[in-house]
Amino acid sequence: MHTNVHGIVSMPLTRLLAGIALVLPSVAAAHDLVPAPPQSQPVVIDGATLHLVSGPMIERGRVRFEQGKLTAIGGEDVSVEGAYVIDARGQHLYPGMIAANSVLGLIEIGAVRATNDTAEVGPNTANVRAESAVNPDSELIPVTRANGVLLALSAPAASATGVIAGTSALLQLDGWTAEEMTVAAPVGLHVYWPSAFVPAGFPEEMAAAQRRVAQEKRDALQRGFDEARIYAQAPTPSVPDLRLEAMRPFVQGEKPVFFHAQDVQSLDDSLDFAARHNLKAVLVGAAEAWRITDRLKATRTPVIIGGTHRLPMRRFDPVDSAFSNAAKLAAAGIEFAIATEGGGFDTTNLRNLPYQAATSVASGLTPEQAMYAITLSPARILGVEARLGSIEVGKDATVFLADGDPLETRTRITRAWIGGREIDLSSRHTRLYDKYRQKYPQTRDGS
Repeated sequence: MHTNVHGIVSMPLTRLLAGIALVLPSVAAAHDLVPAPPQSQPVVIDGATLHLVSGPMIERGRVRFEQGKLTAIGGEDVSVEGAYVIDARGQHLYPGMIAANSVLGLIEIGAVRATNDTAEVGPNTANVRAESAVNPDSELIPVTRANGVLLALSAPAASATGVIAGTSALLQLDGWTAEEMTVAAPVGLHVYWPSAFVPAGFPEEMAAAQRRVAQEKRDALQRGFDEARIYAQAPTPSVPDLRLEAMRPFVQGEKPVFFHAQDVQSLDDSLDFAARHNLKAVLVGAAEAWRITDRLKATRTPVIIGGTHRLPMRRFDPVDSAFSNAAKLAAAGIEFAIATEGGGFDTTNLRNLPYQAATSVASGLTPEQAMYAITLSPARILGVEARLGSIEVGKDATVFLADGDPLETRTRITRAWIGGREIDLSSRHTRLYDKYRQKYPQTRDGS
C-alpha cells in the first residue's frame, strides 16, 4: 500500500482491480438465457382447456397465433394449415399473469447496495423513469416468469425523504434490452402517501415523531403538485423543469397517479388529495380498503391489493382481514387487482403471485375472480387491456400452458410464450436443482 497526495492510504492498482474482479461476479450476477427470437411460423395449441378470462372456458379447444398475435380461438374449426401444432391434451391454457406492484429489474440483491436502483434522493423525483434503470439480465426475471407471471409493473420506490417517486413501466419478461421489454411507459406516477399510522401500544414520542415526519412530507407533496399545476398552465419555458414537466400528464388528468397507502386514514387522505387536484387515482397496497368500499365505489377508484400474505393492521381486526379484503371489494363491485407487497425483498417472490390470489379464494373470492384479479383486471387498471390480460383474437400471444390450476402450488407451468415467442422456463432455481440432485448419488458412489 502507499499514501496518495491527499494522505489517503490506497493499494496498488493491480491489486485493486483484482479485488474488484473477485467481487463483481457475486454482486452483479446475470442470467445467461438467450431471449427468444421472433415468432417465425404460425403456432396452434390443440386440445387444451382454454381459460379465456374474458369469457367462458372452452374444453378441448384450439388456439392459433401468428406474428405474436392471437388470430383464432375455438375448436376444430381453427385451421392448423402451415402451423406448428402442439398437442396440449390434458393441459390448461391461460393468459400471462401480471404482477402489478414490483421493483423487478431495479434490484438484484437487497444487501448489496450496488445492485439497488429503486429510489432517488429527494421529496420529488417525478422525472425518474423506471424503464431507464431496468436490468434485463436480472436473475429474478427468469425465476418470476417460470411460474406464469409473464409481465410486471416496475415502479420506483421512495427514499427516506421521498414522496413523489417517479413513473412506472410495464415490462414483458423477456428481451435483450429494457426497450424491448417495455410494453408501456410511463404507466403512472407513484406517490407514497406519508402515513402517521402507529400501531397501538407504541410510545407517544414515537407516534409524535411519525406525525411530524408525515406532515413534512405532506407539505412537500402539496408543494410539488401545486407547482406542477401552475407549470402545466403556464407557457412552455425555453428550459423545462424536468420534474414538473414529467408531472404534466398526471396533473392534467391524462394518466393515473398511483397512491401507495395501507391504513384507512391514509387511503381516505389520498382520495381527498386526488379529489382536490382532480387526479385519476389508483390505490396501491390498500390493506384496509375493505373499510371504505362505499367511497371506493362512489369514486370508481381501482385498487391494487399489495398482497394477502400479511397480518391484520390492528389488534382488534378479524384474523382474516387481509385474506378477505379482495372478496369484500368484489362484493362491492370495485375494480381491483391482486399483487404482492412490492418491496425489494418481495421481488424475489413475485413468482408466488398466483398463491396470493389463492389465499383470497380460501376467504370468499371465486377461482374465476382470483384469476381475473391477476390477469385482465391489472391489464385494465394499467391501461393495456386492448393487448393483454385475456385470451382474445387480436391480443398479444402472451400465454402459458399448465398441467393444472395455477392457483395450486403443485401445478407445473410446462410452456410459455411472450408475444408469440416461446420462452425458456429454466432459471437459477432449476439449475441449482439439477446440480444438487446429483450431489448425494455422487457422494455415495465415491464413499
